[in-house]
Amino acid sequence: MTQTEQSGPAFTGLRAMFINCTLKRSPEPSHTEGLVETSVAIMRKHGVEVEVLRAIDHDIATGVYPDMTEHGWASDQWPAIYPRLLDADILVLAGPIWLGDNSSQMKLIIERLYSLSSLQNDKGQYLYYGRVGGCLITGNEDGIKHCAQNILYSLQHVGYTIPPNADAGWIGEAGPGPSYLDPGSGGPENDFTNRNTTFMTWNLMHLARMLKDAGGVPGYGNQRSAWDAGQRFDHVNPEYR
Repeated sequence: MTQTEQSGPAFTGLRAMFINCTLKRSPEPSHTEGLVETSVAIMRKHGVEVEVLRAIDHDIATGVYPDMTEHGWASDQWPAIYPRLLDADILVLAGPIWLGDNSSQMKLIIERLYSLSSLQNDKGQYLYYGRVGGCLITGNEDGIKHCAQNILYSLQHVGYTIPPNADAGWIGEAGPGPSYLDPGSGGPENDFTNRNTTFMTWNLMHLARMLKDAGGVPGYGNQRSAWDAGQRFDHVNPEYR
């Protein structure tokens, strides 16, 4: 039996968080959430515990600090959200395309992820080491690859590990037209989108399992705490050669 035929135990114990960066508040239907559920269904079938969070439903302040109430904001729900994110082995950022780019909510979430990027784990590495990331994009205008490259760059920059084929998306015809869940859009039946979403989902699970079983990314050559203490991991400054 191949791993793709297994019924689920291989991924039991993994946790995933999907953050939907739609501009629509609940309970308004979200086309992005429709695509998210395709990936979520595969993960849950194979034992992954999944949380889906719609960012716009929460009072998340703008800024690049862990708690923006310490920087002049009256309220900020991010401090209540990010511990759940840190409990997740897998993070998928999902959102729509607007004006060829990621939504304002996506930019907000990436900035708040960045707010924790200077913190360290118990190995002295950046906090997000040992977790994997991917993205899902929807819209009815061009921009999937542009949006994905921004998201995936941002995730790896703060410490997430990105597996192969870690993005998927669906767009209709350029210009006004049906969105993913609209009748007749062809979105849920699109083989290209379904293939890429499935590959992304499995690659996220595979890599998350590998990292978790290995105890994360090896803790040598990437420890901020050791670098700050003077260790240079075989780096030789040309000035002193």
